[in-house]
Amino acid sequence: MRGDRLVLCYHAVSDRWPAALAVSPRQLEEQVRQLARRGYTARTFSDTLAQGGGERSVAVTFDDAYRSVFEHAFPMLRQLGVPATVFVPTALVNTGTPMSWPGIERWLQGPHASELVGMSWDELGQLRDAGWEIGSHTRSHARLTELDADALAGELAGSRADCEQHLGSRCHSLAYPYGALDERVVRAAHMAGYSAAGAPPSRLAVPRRLHWPRVGVYPRDDLRRFRIKVDPAVRRVQDSRMSGPLGRLIRRL
Repeated sequence: MRGDRLVLCYHAVSDRWPAALAVSPRQLEEQVRQLARRGYTARTFSDTLAQGGGERSVAVTFDDAYRSVFEHAFPMLRQLGVPATVFVPTALVNTGTPMSWPGIERWLQGPHASELVGMSWDELGQLRDAGWEIGSHTRSHARLTELDADALAGELAGSRADCEQHLGSRCHSLAYPYGALDERVVRAAHMAGYSAAGAPPSRLAVPRRLHWPRVGVYPRDDLRRFRIKVDPAVRRVQDSRMSGPLGRLIRRL
């Protein structure tokens, strides 16, 4: 069971991009420093799940591998001594062009298109060498619950193989794009060789290594809202799928 192992889910890190996916560098730093003051030890996603229940551990994770994470989050977290985890849509690495999938395509036209550019394999290798974990976010950022068995296996096994081929190290972890998963997808992740995977709170009833709840963090999460979202009691309520007004309120946070 979870104990006090907290997993945060970020995406881009930018002062310029007015998107719900982009927190500012200052916001990220304030949140990480607050958790350090509260006694949390920062670890990678896989290492956090491997810890026992006696330690307060936090994993800072980033979905999509936006270059802004390398440019803004990496130097700041390195200065703080905080390793993190990046989940990579591997077919979109090294293109040097904006990434696109349903949900972010509206930013392709206009002044913020460059915010959609992802990292290169060289940049991901630098993160790995600095102690970060590089995990899979499938190959194409697919909604896995909508795929047939062959396509599902290809997205999961193919992205894991991509990471291992380009980085020369094992890929153990996965984040489900869009938070879309069901028991069939979880079984497929296990068959593809993953030992840890991040999911939204309350998507499946009990936290387990292949559907571990993460707390999404967004630009509207000032320190007050952030304290509420990461509070262990609030997270337990989310995991319990609590019904009624209180449960609905907490799930909106």
